[in-house]
Amino acid sequence: MAAKPAFATSAQVEHPKFGLGSVLECTEDSVRIKFDEHGEKKFVLSIVQPSLKKSDRQPPAEKKRAARKKAATA
Repeated sequence: MAAKPAFATSAQVEHPKFGLGSVLECTEDSVRIKFDEHGEKKFVLSIVQPSLKKSDRQPPAEKKRAARKKAATA
């Protein structure tokens, strides 16, 4: 029987060095987190789990890319 992952996908966490982030994926061995200020990081779960704290914040809204303007036809 497989163990339940330590963190659910999209859970909000806080790391002492990288700050606030959202869990992208959590397996038995590793966790991938997208941090607000430091991008995506992958950690060995057994090493990082003691330093991660669950956060009550709302996930940040995804930034939308600006649409390109179409070139004027001559």
